[in-house]
Amino acid sequence: MGGHSHWAGIKHKKALVDAKKGKVFTKIIREITIAAKLGGADLEHNPRLRKAVDDSKAANMPSDNVKRAIMKGTGALDGVTYEEVMYEGYGPGSVAVIVECTTDNKNRTFSEIRKIFSSRGGNLGSAGSVSYMFKKRGLILVPKEGLSEDDIMNAALDAGADDVKTEGPSYEIFTAPENLNAVKTALEGKKIKIESANLTMIPDNEVEVTDENTAASIIKLIEELDEHDDTKDVYSNYNIPDAILEKLDA
Repeated sequence: MGGHSHWAGIKHKKALVDAKKGKVFTKIIREITIAAKLGGADLEHNPRLRKAVDDSKAANMPSDNVKRAIMKGTGALDGVTYEEVMYEGYGPGSVAVIVECTTDNKNRTFSEIRKIFSSRGGNLGSAGSVSYMFKKRGLILVPKEGLSEDDIMNAALDAGADDVKTEGPSYEIFTAPENLNAVKTALEGKKIKIESANLTMIPDNEVEVTDENTAASIIKLIEELDEHDDTKDVYSNYNIPDAILEKLDA
């Protein structure tokens, strides 16, 4: 199981903590605003907005908040103008790191993200310095309970998925970015429970991290980047063995 899968698990656990801090609402509102700005308010023709609205429901966000965010995105209501930015760099152990942010002040966000990298033993690079090592993919996680490997393989591939990995705690279904929503909808039509469905960045190759101190430093960097208010997603190509992760999680 690769580093991205380990980090998906970590993010899943800390989502509950973030919810208490109110950060989940903030990030979802920003994503709804951006999605509506780029693709309009029609959920049927804007998969990104539909996904953001689904996330808002999962987080129990009031519907009025969602409506206001959509209206701000389309210009029907005045509000803060957000834009998307992506930062690339290296962390401890020379692992590659990508940080996707949504911000109303690029200069402030750049300065703060750069400070996190430098304070945690990494360095921010130029555009394109590490992104070539990753491919954008759709990733759907499905709980294993009640589903055999053959069941999920057949259902996912019939729905148009590219690949299925079965060795992790959940089934990992990979799709082309443009096919994510169609595959998710097809699986739901077969009464298959979806744990999560997101666009992600998958590394072409992973960096094996066997030193415990380096692993701890990487996790601290990733967590601090992820906790920044402007951060939407963080991706890396580290692969920390389960035995070391268990020690760090103890």
